[in-house]
Amino acid sequence: MTQPTDDTSGRPVVLRGGTVLTLDATRQVLTGHDVLIVGDKIAAIGPALEVPEGTVEIDATGGIVMPGMIDTHRHLWQTAMRGYGADWTLTQYFVWYYLEWGKVFRPEDIYAGNLLGALEALDAGVTTTVDWSHGLQTTQHADAAVDALQAVPGRFALAYGNIQDSPATWTGTPEFRDFVSRRMTGGDLLGFQIAFDVTGDPAFPEKPAFEVARELGVPVTTHAGVWGATGDDGIKLMHDNGFMTPETIYVHSASLSADSYHRIAATGGSASVSTESEQSAGQGYPPTWALRTYGIPVSLSMDTSVWWSGDLFSAMRATLGADRSREHLEAHAKGETVTHASLRAEQVVEWATRGGAKALGRESELGSIEIGKKADVVLLKNDHSPVSFPLLNPYGHVVFQAQRGDVHTVLVNGRIVKRDGRLVGADLAAVRRTVEQTVDHLRGQLGETAWQQGMNPEVPETKVLDNPYTYTDYQSGRTHGH
Repeated sequence: MTQPTDDTSGRPVVLRGGTVLTLDATRQVLTGHDVLIVGDKIAAIGPALEVPEGTVEIDATGGIVMPGMIDTHRHLWQTAMRGYGADWTLTQYFVWYYLEWGKVFRPEDIYAGNLLGALEALDAGVTTTVDWSHGLQTTQHADAAVDALQAVPGRFALAYGNIQDSPATWTGTPEFRDFVSRRMTGGDLLGFQIAFDVTGDPAFPEKPAFEVARELGVPVTTHAGVWGATGDDGIKLMHDNGFMTPETIYVHSASLSADSYHRIAATGGSASVSTESEQSAGQGYPPTWALRTYGIPVSLSMDTSVWWSGDLFSAMRATLGADRSREHLEAHAKGETVTHASLRAEQVVEWATRGGAKALGRESELGSIEIGKKADVVLLKNDHSPVSFPLLNPYGHVVFQAQRGDVHTVLVNGRIVKRDGRLVGADLAAVRRTVEQTVDHLRGQLGETAWQQGMNPEVPETKVLDNPYTYTDYQSGRTHGH
């Protein structure tokens, strides 16, 4: 069966009679309200709105209208391996991608993963995704990544990275500069970041890459506080050299000391928390409990579909559970009882929307339902599900009840990209063929024995490293006693 086509392009759209979660500064919840979209902006919000002739009308009665969700850290290039690493630890992930098999990905494999992952995001109501693309061994790989993102009608930011080479090397090449000038032209639907990690090596080999980012005027996103890979030493180097800025996004931030959290808070950066990842892979306990203590802004992310789900409903649910679990355990250890939850459903919904917009420096345009903002809007409605009613606590419903199958309509920049529960204009059969070619290539490169072993690998002792970055021999005394 073919996907629905877009016969509404350019026409105003109105979502009628829904419960609107504005996520604005006052966090208003508006029942029985319409949201009118004209062009790429939200034009009006109110009950029984008069609309221009030719407006596309969508019945939102019984549903929730909310801002499009924003994922600030997802390795889209790995999506063609969906579920392959379900039983991995972080060490196994590092060995597989960083040391052994990440280098066999061709540009067309990056394209396949990005195409599938980008569509997966839209399907789940994630209208903006930061593609933390650290598999870009060449600029041909980078071109393929952007080609895939631009083939999907979502909003993306390419976070350019290369785990097979040192940040100082790949950011310093003429090819990289040429790519930036050719492809990163500042279009509204495609942002740009530079993605690399800081090992903590006192020689600070990542410093030239920070200088390139500063020269280009683009943010750095970095995996910080990852047990066995990045920690306080890296944060201190960044701070002492003046590279911690309000635009910096610290992914995970789960194995850091109070000193590092103070430095992040003082310099205005934000943390991208991937709770499903942290609690399963081992970066550290999901850190929202600490981030709240230090006043560090939070956004949410899914990390990679090689392990986990690709929707922020899972992220919100896991985050609320992990934060509350920590609070209960700490109280029980002192013989106390938690009688009031500190973290509320409303707050994690805000992290999944407005929090992401703030992290990307686009809070004035994205992340809330307000007149004049960009029309990145999601309708949650499923008349075929008994879980869709009664709708009593809208925030609680989004966090604990809703799932990707309840995403009825998605608009990005005023364009309908999903309607009646189905992506518009997506040729999923063709995408499947593209992805199957990548899977066939990878299986052929590994061989069937290694392919099967990779799903449940034994890691040789020689590869249990506290530093998976091959451009430096630095090892941290915090993890393995070096």
